[in-house]
Amino acid sequence: MDVRQLDDCPPFVTKDGSEIRELLAHRNSAIRQQSLAEARLPAGAATDEHYHPRAEEIYYITHGTGRIRIGGEERDVRPGDAIAIPPGSRHKLWNTGGETLRLLCCCAPAYEHGDTIITEP
Repeated sequence: MDVRQLDDCPPFVTKDGSEIRELLAHRNSAIRQQSLAEARLPAGAATDEHYHPRAEEIYYITHGTGRIRIGGEERDVRPGDAIAIPPGSRHKLWNTGGETLRLLCCCAPAYEHGDTIITEP
């Protein structure tokens, strides 16, 4: 049985600049086709715009407020919002609030640096 406690998962910085804690993925569990991580963006921070050629993502906001752009569309996000990001879709997330923006990120297939293409300097 694979059960992971968030506080026991070491953080690392993804290619887009966000800090994540990978809860379940092929690197630490029996899961092979997807990954689940918690991402954090400090107040005032943003990810680099990017896309994933292979992976589809679901973001689920748990703490804080932000703004997301997917393709040419933007909207504000808050706790309880679930966001679908299809493969190949350029996206960027900003923390617009005064606290750390925290979200769960599900990727299928699992997150890999090599599947992240940065689209801005």
